[in-house]
Amino acid sequence: MYIIRSISEFHRLLGLKDPLHPLISILDVTEMKLQENNIWEQFTVDFYSISIKKNIHAKVKYGRQSYDFDKGVMNYFSPKQIQSFDMEATRKFVKECGEGWMLLLHPDFLAGHPLAQEIRKYGFFSYSVNEALHLSEKEEQGILEIFKKIEAEYEHIDRHTQSIILSKIEELLLYSNRFYERQFITRKTKNHDILSNLETLLNDYFDREEPLQKGLPTVEFIAGELHLSTHYLSDLLRLLTGLNAQQHIHEKVIEKAKEYLLSGEFSVAEVAYKLGFEYPQSFNKLFRKKTEMTPLEFKSSLN
Repeated sequence: MYIIRSISEFHRLLGLKDPLHPLISILDVTEMKLQENNIWEQFTVDFYSISIKKNIHAKVKYGRQSYDFDKGVMNYFSPKQIQSFDMEATRKFVKECGEGWMLLLHPDFLAGHPLAQEIRKYGFFSYSVNEALHLSEKEEQGILEIFKKIEAEYEHIDRHTQSIILSKIEELLLYSNRFYERQFITRKTKNHDILSNLETLLNDYFDREEPLQKGLPTVEFIAGELHLSTHYLSDLLRLLTGLNAQQHIHEKVIEKAKEYLLSGEFSVAEVAYKLGFEYPQSFNKLFRKKTEMTPLEFKSSLN
């Protein structure tokens, strides 16, 4: 796998002039001349990228998913994420890159600023490409204005440049967060399907007694079965229900635990085993945390 170490190297691979600033750059996608090269089959970069693109004739892969950028979308990559271009589509891409803008941001530009830590809290940097942000025309214009202000700022560097650019990046991330929350809400039908599928998936997992062989279901397993990234799933669930993915799993575990305890057929240790806990103490701890009583106290309260 090829690692693109610097923004300057990325510029060269795209047939662009050297960047004006080594740690931050705004690219006009229409000027990109992607060099046909095997490195695009699988690569990572050592910097953040935030893109707004449309009419892109290439399929970008991230993990097991791919996305066709034929409509206006925004996506985000953090350093070290594995990416790839579909090579057949890339040959078209070489001839016509489509439209859009890319912001490249090296982590060193954030050094010493709170944003160096804050940026890691934005889950959309870990979303899959098929979970891209879809913007309205008005939202798109707002984002492009921020891109342009950042570009104008680093073209005339002085002692205020870094602070002003960082404030614009913070603004960009806050708007991105707002627009993603809007997208979660406006795609009600699709998102409610995800909630329904999550419920069915967890019910089937416990009904088939899969915890006996596989243990407790994990967020990674659930997200994979729903064809979503873990961060996208948790952010979506948190906004729609107030609970993240791990909390949803715990809620289902407690629901099933109560069902087993109410049946009177199993001891507390047997219930813990059926639910996939390696140690009954761990089951007791979770049950007490969620219900403010131990499993035994719960059973006794029913008599």
